[in-house]
Amino acid sequence: MALEALTKHLSYGRLAIACCALAVVCSTAAIAARYRSSRHAAPRLQQSHPIPYPDLELPLQVSGSQYEPLAWADVTGWSEDDHLAAYRAFRTSCKPIAAQQGAPAESKALGSSLRDPCRIAKGLDLAGGAKAKEFFEENFVPLRISRLGEGAGFVTGYYEPVLDGSRTQTDIYNVPVYRRPSNLFVRGKTQASVGLPNSGPVYRKIGRRKLVPYYDRGQIEDGAIAGRGLEIAWLKSQTDLLFAQIQGSARIKFEDGTTLRINYDAHNGYPYTPVGRVLIDRGIIPKDQMSMQKIREWMEQNPDGAKELRRQNRAYVFFREVPLSDKDEAVGAQGVPLTPGRSIAVDKALHVYGTPFFIAGELPIESEQSRTPFHRLMIAQDTGSAIVGPARADLYFGAGADAGKVSGRLRHNMQFVMLVPKGLDPVARGHKLPIPDERPSARIAKLFPQTDPPKEKAAAKPADATRATVAKAGTRAGTKDAGNGAARNPSVSPPAKDAPPAASGTTAPVAQAAPVAEPVPLPVARPDIPQQPEKRRYRRTRHHRDQ
Repeated sequence: MALEALTKHLSYGRLAIACCALAVVCSTAAIAARYRSSRHAAPRLQQSHPIPYPDLELPLQVSGSQYEPLAWADVTGWSEDDHLAAYRAFRTSCKPIAAQQGAPAESKALGSSLRDPCRIAKGLDLAGGAKAKEFFEENFVPLRISRLGEGAGFVTGYYEPVLDGSRTQTDIYNVPVYRRPSNLFVRGKTQASVGLPNSGPVYRKIGRRKLVPYYDRGQIEDGAIAGRGLEIAWLKSQTDLLFAQIQGSARIKFEDGTTLRINYDAHNGYPYTPVGRVLIDRGIIPKDQMSMQKIREWMEQNPDGAKELRRQNRAYVFFREVPLSDKDEAVGAQGVPLTPGRSIAVDKALHVYGTPFFIAGELPIESEQSRTPFHRLMIAQDTGSAIVGPARADLYFGAGADAGKVSGRLRHNMQFVMLVPKGLDPVARGHKLPIPDERPSARIAKLFPQTDPPKEKAAAKPADATRATVAKAGTRAGTKDAGNGAARNPSVSPPAKDAPPAASGTTAPVAQAAPVAEPVPLPVARPDIPQQPEKRRYRRTRHHRDQ
């Protein structure tokens, strides 16, 4: 019995050894087969989904604008303008444009396209209006431009105030005109930078690292930076200083007959609040009577109210001295002297300095009630913090009280025609864009209405909770305050059109509509995921042979 049990045990052991050897051979064969197939397999191609149209750049892109190409004959008042005066202002802008090299620092619609007409103008010293008109028509194309959804642009006016002042503080002249403080800090700029941006955050540097918002108008008027040697000159009143800050430049005449010219250099980082708008909102001055002269008169008659009104505008401007004589005009943001009646300030975030704009309409030039036809080619040479939008301009009228009266009563809608260099002709560039697919017939569209792909919906809520939520939303949407809040805050969306109405005591009968074909949802777009090449794996195997 013992011998039989031993024999049986040995036979089981041999069977187990044989099974293990067979498993090792099978696994080795499988690994070898996979290795051979990976060596001889065809390379896997990356799947690419062709787009329906070529990815071409649009003809001309000005953010938030709409434009329409015109023929020169359709530009109202074009033939009656003094084109020679506009040409001279354009040549003044061409000097810094011709000095530019390489790509522009900021990407804008016109880019560096003005360099070509500027090179041509550099060699043309024209003396007649007909030749100047011919120059613009041969090198530019007209585009009527406005803010998206609006039919016209908007213009205001500005000028260079002439103020009485003193080099030292006296009982009469006790309002300081400050230069840029040394502790004023703008990211990306140094104290050596000339003319800091007129918008964006501005900080006050404490020590080496700590940054806090700079002082506002009220704090500066109360003496926050007094006694630091920042005074350039002294004026009679804070009203004079406010108007100089609004205009961005001024001429200060001293008692000895000399003149000091000051220009914008920096601001304190707070957004500009128009004091005229505050007076209109409070019902102090009617909107149709608003002008800078009306503001000045009200401030002189209400000193305490003027102090509170000024501080509604927390923005504050610092100046620098400029070496200009009385015969020289103020220098704009482009760095060239402005031309009265031909220079405008535009939104520098959208437009390029030197761009010609033909502005047409009626303005109260001669008096407050007059409607003087104004059809004039203007050159963009300046900017301002309140000048925002594709068809928004500030018209420069020169220096002095007369220019201040004219510019102070301008708040009017006007037609804007932007002159675009022919190298960027949107009509010619638009011919390269492909034509969309033909629209399906009305019968096909009715049988197979297209809908957007269904979005993932959240977990279903109880019916009662849903009806209560819809009823609450409908109540909020019906109030005026909610409507205004939604308009100011794009994140607040109105209630959906298909939302069920709130529950009510009575239920009106609903007419049954005719059966309509069920909408066919569009297929969900397949994500274009780039395929990564598969890495080859090598495994070393050892072959054991029985000795």
